[in-house]
Amino acid sequence: MTTRRRLLQLGSALAAGGLLPHPIATAGSSKTLLILGGTGFIGPHLTEEALRQGWTVTHFNRGKHAPEGVPGVETLHGDRNGQLDALRGRKWDVVIDDTGQVPKYVKMSAELLAPNVGYCLYISSISAYASFAKPNDESSPVGRLSDPNIDKTTDETYGPMKALCEQYSMDAFKDRASVVRPGYIVGPRDGSDRFTYWPVRAAKGGEMMAPGTPHDPIQVIDVRDLAVWMLKLAQRRTSGYFNAISPPRAFTMGDVIAASLAASPGAHARATWVPESFLATQWKVEDLDFPPWSPMSGDTAGASLTSTTRAEKAGLKIRPLRETVADTLSWFHTLPPERQAKLHAGIDPQKEAEVLKAFHA
Repeated sequence: MTTRRRLLQLGSALAAGGLLPHPIATAGSSKTLLILGGTGFIGPHLTEEALRQGWTVTHFNRGKHAPEGVPGVETLHGDRNGQLDALRGRKWDVVIDDTGQVPKYVKMSAELLAPNVGYCLYISSISAYASFAKPNDESSPVGRLSDPNIDKTTDETYGPMKALCEQYSMDAFKDRASVVRPGYIVGPRDGSDRFTYWPVRAAKGGEMMAPGTPHDPIQVIDVRDLAVWMLKLAQRRTSGYFNAISPPRAFTMGDVIAASLAASPGAHARATWVPESFLATQWKVEDLDFPPWSPMSGDTAGASLTSTTRAEKAGLKIRPLRETVADTLSWFHTLPPERQAKLHAGIDPQKEAEVLKAFHA
């Protein structure tokens, strides 16, 4: 397991000064969409939903994930690091920046596109916040880089880099932009396995370790809900900063485990809840993190209590957790056997067995 700081790449402090969400323009009949990226995790869901809604979609990427392109989508090849020629002289109604991570390159593309694109949605992260010791809202301090030209992503720089990318996007597009800050994005096609681990582990049966208590809050967002909602923001040209996750206390870790067990009833798995205090005796402090759960004390005490009031007012809807869990497990079972045998996240089986033995003792 890796820490929440490594997974969400938490940052430290710069006041975001979020704009109040409001429609800034009436969307016209034209619906042309440029996605910077488009072939990773969020991109395919966003593309499919946009095509379903009648958008004309263009991808701009390096062509590594889908060299042949995506059916029904125009593909422009280039690179965020300055190879932007394919974008010059082109016009779109909306751009969604799905890949921006290095501030100087986000600044470059935003300034190039702003004169010819009506609206920008930048996908950031709650990692941008400076601290998770207390619950955050969109006005909470976000991270500050010591050097705005930093282009190396580390545990310490990721959050502040995202914060500066937000600023550059807003500076270029003014009130024609929004910043969306997701937390743990989950659902089909999630290659990280952070959330997928739980339904997959339950499907294997036996005694499984569950961290903390069933009442500990967690926050996630199904990638499909995120895609639908972001297109709604784009269609309405809504400006502002938005935390895009499930509402505080809407879901608990108990809900995750219960849904995972229900998704594989024939496996007869059983959960043993191991308190945070005991977990701390078995893992180093920096490794005590089991997404989407994190410790309810210390630096992460407010991590799963982030405010979502603005996003809810702007139309964000969250589907039932059981649906997300079941669909995620079904998707995982479509992957090649060798991929299913090699989870990218989760608790090592031997470590799990050792901790459970120690806990029972």
